[in-house]
Amino acid sequence: MPWLIAIMSFSMIIVAAAGLALSNTAGAIARSAEHRYSVQVTDGARALPGVLSALRGNRDVSGVEPVPEADMRTTLRSWLGAEADNPDLPVPSLVNFDAARGANLAAIERQVRQAAPDATVLAHRDNLGPVLRSLRLLQLLTLGLVALLAVAAAAAVVLAARGALDTHRFTIDVMHGMGATDVQVTQLFQRKIAVDALVGSVAGALTAMAVLLLFTASATALGELAGGLRLDMGDILILLALPLALTALAAWVARTAVLAALRQAL
Repeated sequence: MPWLIAIMSFSMIIVAAAGLALSNTAGAIARSAEHRYSVQVTDGARALPGVLSALRGNRDVSGVEPVPEADMRTTLRSWLGAEADNPDLPVPSLVNFDAARGANLAAIERQVRQAAPDATVLAHRDNLGPVLRSLRLLQLLTLGLVALLAVAAAAAVVLAARGALDTHRFTIDVMHGMGATDVQVTQLFQRKIAVDALVGSVAGALTAMAVLLLFTASATALGELAGGLRLDMGDILILLALPLALTALAAWVARTAVLAALRQAL
C-alpha cells in the first residue's frame, strides 16, 4: 500500500500544482486587463494626434501608448504575408491606455470620438474572455482529477484493510477470545495503515516537489513557459498539506472499513 499511496500523492501534487499555477495565471491576466482598453482609429494618420491629446488630457486615463505602425504590419504579416508591407494597404492606428478605477468610460469614449468619429474603444477583458474561460475550465478539471485520485487512494486503502483482515483472521479471533474489542483491533489496523500512508504520501510528495523544481528550473522553452506559472506561499502550503490530508483520509477510511467488516463478521 505505501507504493500505491506514494503514486497517488505524487500525482495529486503534480495536478494540484498545475491547477494552482493556472489559477494564479488567470488571476494575473484578469487583473492586468481589468482596466486596460484600446482605441482603434481607422484614419490614424489624420486623427491619431487628436485622439492622443484627448486621452492624455483626461485625468482618469493613464499609460497612453500608441502602437507603432511597424508592429501593426508585423502582426498583419501573419495573415497577409508580404502584402502586409504594401504602403498602399491602409493600417488602422491602435492606442492602448489604462482607465482609473471607477472612471466614466462613456465620457472617455465621447472625448475620443470628438477627435475621431470612426474610433472604436475596445476593452481588453472582452478579448481575453475566451482565454480566461479556458483557464477556469482547466482549473475545474484539475480539481476533479485531485478528487478522483483521493477516491482511488481511499479504494486502495479499503482493499488493503480487507486483505489484512483476511490474512490475520485467526489472530483476530484469538484476540477476541482474550477479550479484545472491535475498536481495539481496529486501532491496530488503523495505526499501521496510517503509518504506511504517511510514509507513502511523504515519499510521493518529495518526489513531486523535486520534479516541479527541475521542471521550472529547466532552460528549455517549455521550462521557461513553466517558469511563468508561479506558485505563491499560500499555494505551497496547500501542496504541503496534501500529504497530511491524504494520510488522514487513509486513516479514517481504514478505521471505517475495518470496523464495519468486524461488526459484519459478528
